[in-house]
Amino acid sequence: MSRVTIVGAGVVGLSCAVRLLEDGHRVDVLARDLPLETTSAVAAAIWYPYRAFPFDRVLAWSARSYEVFVGLAQVAESGVVLRSGVEVFGSAQQEPWWRPAVPQLDRVAPPLGCADAWTFVAPVVEMPVYLRWLAGRVEGLGGTITRMSLAALPVGPDVVVNAAGIGSRLLASDLTVEPVRGQVVYVEQVGLDEWWLDSSAALTYVVPRKHDIVVGGTDQEGDWSQTPSMATAEEILARGRRLVPALASARVLKHRVGLRPARPSVRVERVGDVVHCYGHGGAGVTLSWGTAEEVVSLVAAVPAA
Repeated sequence: MSRVTIVGAGVVGLSCAVRLLEDGHRVDVLARDLPLETTSAVAAAIWYPYRAFPFDRVLAWSARSYEVFVGLAQVAESGVVLRSGVEVFGSAQQEPWWRPAVPQLDRVAPPLGCADAWTFVAPVVEMPVYLRWLAGRVEGLGGTITRMSLAALPVGPDVVVNAAGIGSRLLASDLTVEPVRGQVVYVEQVGLDEWWLDSSAALTYVVPRKHDIVVGGTDQEGDWSQTPSMATAEEILARGRRLVPALASARVLKHRVGLRPARPSVRVERVGDVVHCYGHGGAGVTLSWGTAEEVVSLVAAVPAA
């Protein structure tokens, strides 16, 4: 078995660490940002293959992750819950390309002002809880997580896994990686147990968790700002309240921004002694277990000469 250094402690890096440790490798995770400081910690984290390409590989990865999350929903401390919800549209839709990844998807009568809608059960992951659980799993299996700011990918261990997300723009010298700024508002839980997505215009989602509700969002390409805009927050809340009127009485708890690592295609490949796993766009959670399992197979493979 190999000694593996993983760069990046978000959901992708930690998922890779868990699977590699389970496969018998020695694993050390290095990251500038510890798990609760990453973009992953900001995510509403509903299973949904968003802004990730190409569709054929993303379908396989997301389907595998769905299966794993169904199992994790039985683990109370994981923070994973299976929730039914509704996605609405401003025009008639064909079934989504990712339909084979979910057990069931049913059309429902669209709300007033919408032209189409469907419902399905999706894993919803409470990220602060889940990231702590993943980190605990890594350490329980004998791995380490260390804060370290890197100017380049390390050398020396048998294999390096680059799961640095937006940091791969520097660490992999990959200028195709671009930030897509996502701002969200967390409001108090008002008894909502169903998620809502509105794909008719601006990106709008309302995702309930145990103690709060995540309302989003934005989709700002090339924007590096991680400072929440109060004007944008008000616009997000207005859209969320139109979609779910019950939010009108919900008290605002906090504002956060995350930078999604977008790329023309998700990069999961081995180059010499480096396995790259980044560019998951808005689907880091959704693809996490599928790509992690491919990373395990790449670590085990003999690199091309």
